[in-house]
Amino acid sequence: MTGWTVLDIEGTTSSTESVHVGLYSFARPRLGPWIDANRDDPAVRAAVEDIGGGTTDEIVKVLHDWMDRDVKATPLKTLQGQIWAAGFAAGELTAHFFPDVAPALRAWHTAGRHLAVFSSGSVSAQRPWFAHTPDGDLSVLVERWFDTVNAGPKREASSYHRIAAELSGTDLLFLSDVPAELDAAAAAGWRTTGLRRPGEPSENADFGLHPVVTSFGELA
Repeated sequence: MTGWTVLDIEGTTSSTESVHVGLYSFARPRLGPWIDANRDDPAVRAAVEDIGGGTTDEIVKVLHDWMDRDVKATPLKTLQGQIWAAGFAAGELTAHFFPDVAPALRAWHTAGRHLAVFSSGSVSAQRPWFAHTPDGDLSVLVERWFDTVNAGPKREASSYHRIAAELSGTDLLFLSDVPAELDAAAAAGWRTTGLRRPGEPSENADFGLHPVVTSFGELA
């Protein structure tokens, strides 16, 4: 096996609930205190400026609105990622992965397949998510990390062209539960496979011509 397999997270390797309920509920009450305690952090300062400044209460109101509407806004992703990383480091958070994921990733890695992640969540959140799992540290299997900041929107072909250039690969496979993301990857010349996870939001989605599996164990 050669080439790269690039993984989505939410709904693909991990349950949507574990992100929207577990991680979001952890970050929500901590946004204001985190901003106040880290005003001198360049990343926090840039996020606050991107939101438009104002009092902490005003900033948090915007952030909570984005969370309620699941807006993939960079300032929100930055702050959430920092809070989650701190939570994982303190042992307050543990990531969720579907049971078929860890064995498959280890098998692919052993066979020589390169692994990368492309998620709307910030890279600073992706790394600890993979590092703190009930199956051990899976981050050591992943060679590259991409988000909407360093790659671009997940539903635009240009993002997958950008990632392909970074990976310098021609055998590229993208795994996701979102048909529009698979469409964008296919438009950039990638191979694609959809994940139809039971109980997930995309369980009954129309994946069109994309191959579809219900677990990583079904992938050759």
